[in-house]
Amino acid sequence: MSSFVCAETLWIDTPHGRLFTRRWFPAGVEYSQVKPPIILFHDSLGCVELWRDFPERLCQATKREVIAYDRLGFGQSDPYPGNLPMDFIRDEAERFFALVRAEFQFDRFVAFGHSVGGAMATNCAFLYPQSCVALITVSAQAFVEEQTLRGIREAKAQFEAPGQMARLEKYHGDKAQWVLSAWTDTWLSEAFSGWTIEDAIDSIHCPLLALHGEQDEYGSVLHPMRIARLATSLGEYRILGNCHHVPHREAPDVVLDAVARLLRISHC
Repeated sequence: MSSFVCAETLWIDTPHGRLFTRRWFPAGVEYSQVKPPIILFHDSLGCVELWRDFPERLCQATKREVIAYDRLGFGQSDPYPGNLPMDFIRDEAERFFALVRAEFQFDRFVAFGHSVGGAMATNCAFLYPQSCVALITVSAQAFVEEQTLRGIREAKAQFEAPGQMARLEKYHGDKAQWVLSAWTDTWLSEAFSGWTIEDAIDSIHCPLLALHGEQDEYGSVLHPMRIARLATSLGEYRILGNCHHVPHREAPDVVLDAVARLLRISHC
């Protein structure tokens, strides 16, 4: 941990189960200088630990508090009761993010989401237009595309190989099979096939940056284009060369520079 960044781990008790959270904050920043925190929304197989050192680096690069949490059913949070509902993206923004927001008592915030977490972050920006000061998506999906489904089918087949589930169990414990099924069964279901980001969102009023790897195996460049078109003011998409689905791990400096630039030019 950098001497410029402090971190702490917290648990949030909710009516649905406990949520595991971690926050990073810049050391030595006076209260009068505190800016809206960045909230991280993880991907379909993700959790706090799988962000690795990115939150710390993001905190250092932006001089802002960074908050990440394991969604219910993921990582160190409690198991999810039953199957993931088809409206899970909207539900995360309406129900669970509201609980995180209440626990940390922040009003204004920056929403940052990876993959399906990007769709969740976009829903948060739409639902809380007076509070979300900026939106960043990384490798987010905007609709159900054949390329996305093909990538999920291939990943599902890979996890059937001996020893592969251990990769998920390392981070999700005995919830690993539920995590995998929640991703593959939901996205590959007929009931989810018509989902689009525009179903519940017609516009985003804060500055928006959609980052996407040129070689993303789970979606074409049409996704960041559609997300950027939601912006009513500053909306930008950027295609990152030599990157697949995890640009913040493959090209962290590029992602950090792009995020810091957006926050700087938008004065938020």
